Amino acid sequence: MKLELTRKTDLAVKAMRALHAHDGRLTGSDLAQLIETTGPFMSQVVAPLVQAGWVESRPGPTGGYALAVDPRTVSFLELIETIEGPLDNETCILEGGPCGTDEHCSLHTAWSSARGAMRNSFSAIPIVDGE
Repeated sequence: MKLELTRKTDLAVKAMRALHAHDGRLTGSDLAQLIETTGPFMSQVVAPLVQAGWVESRPGPTGGYALAVDPRTVSFLELIETIEGPLDNETCILEGGPCGTDEHCSLHTAWSSARGAMRNSFSAIPIVDGE
């Protein structure tokens, strides 16, 4: 069993923090350089943030990216689920498919409890700490 997040999620956190620290608009190339990735991959990272309404994207020579919300109001859970998909996907930890409706696996109760605690913890932590 692996619990891991992708590089895309790491870069999304870095992008939100970089935009917060910059306090203004950054070009795509400047943002890519700040979060240490390529321009094309940075665009893939930022696209879900734009779709979520957290980042504003403006094309053209005076365009770039800027925050559309205060990142202190966005939780790690929200960001993780925006990039990775739902954290609680009801997949059985032992069987890899849905946990049975009539008979659950031997770890169902413990895993459901742990998954709930992880969701609660991630939902209480903002991407950017209060400053």
